[in-house]
Amino acid sequence: MLDLSVMVVGCGDVGGRLARQLLARGWQVSGLRRSIAQLPEGVVPVAADLSDAAIPAAWPQRAPDYLVYCVAASQHDEAGYQAAYVDGLRHVLAWLAARGQHPRRLLFVSSSSVFAQQEGEWIDETAATEPEGYSGRVMLEAERLALASGIPASVVRLTGIYGPGREWLLSQVRQGYRVAEQPPLYGNRIHAEDAASLLAFLLQADADGVALDDCYIGVDDDPAPLADVVAWLRGYMGVTEWSDEQRVRRTGSKRCSNARVRALGWVPAYPSYKEGYAAILQGKG
Repeated sequence: MLDLSVMVVGCGDVGGRLARQLLARGWQVSGLRRSIAQLPEGVVPVAADLSDAAIPAAWPQRAPDYLVYCVAASQHDEAGYQAAYVDGLRHVLAWLAARGQHPRRLLFVSSSSVFAQQEGEWIDETAATEPEGYSGRVMLEAERLALASGIPASVVRLTGIYGPGREWLLSQVRQGYRVAEQPPLYGNRIHAEDAASLLAFLLQADADGVALDDCYIGVDDDPAPLADVVAWLRGYMGVTEWSDEQRVRRTGSKRCSNARVRALGWVPAYPSYKEGYAAILQGKG
């Protein structure tokens, strides 16, 4: 099917990668963000501040076939999350309603922070969501808003996104970062390019007539203990010193499964942290 269009609301790192992937497939892509100078080439710019209820002047007259809500909070507190994920989504839904626009599907990019499991257990999309922190609670509220919007919607719960420019762990390892080995602290991650490819895959699947579920987890094939990741990175980067001050203990520990989206045919380009971090360290990520 030709001439498919998508509006990417929050066209930053992951949204920009998604835009480039869809442009390469021949889609028409509009990108909404405050600073449109940073949009990828070929994206139709829509300058907007999601905290402003007024419909943006550049909002398209023609309804986009698809809408992806892929924002990042500009301030990391409860008010910032509420503004970015709940209020911003409410404004976008109001803009669609004001124009009488009804996309075929809304993809809402959420987070695995909605899960509070801490015992290293495997979890999938059916696992209980009982978040303890404000980030998970606000995300869950935004998910429910998306799913009750009247537009067919799917929530995509991304795990820890890493990639060029998202290199906190690498900088910590270079400083001799220590992490507890027992009990194993399982972490879940997805390379930014794979996060975008998952969204592109779901959009294309829907356009091709595949019946989508209302929720997917975005994660690679290898949820791994943080101590294993740190040990591998130390070896790869040749770090031999240990810091006495950075004995970090994290609380959350769970293993997220990508079985549902893999069953549809999605395959990550970076199946584990090893391929992903190697690509970053080689300047290819």
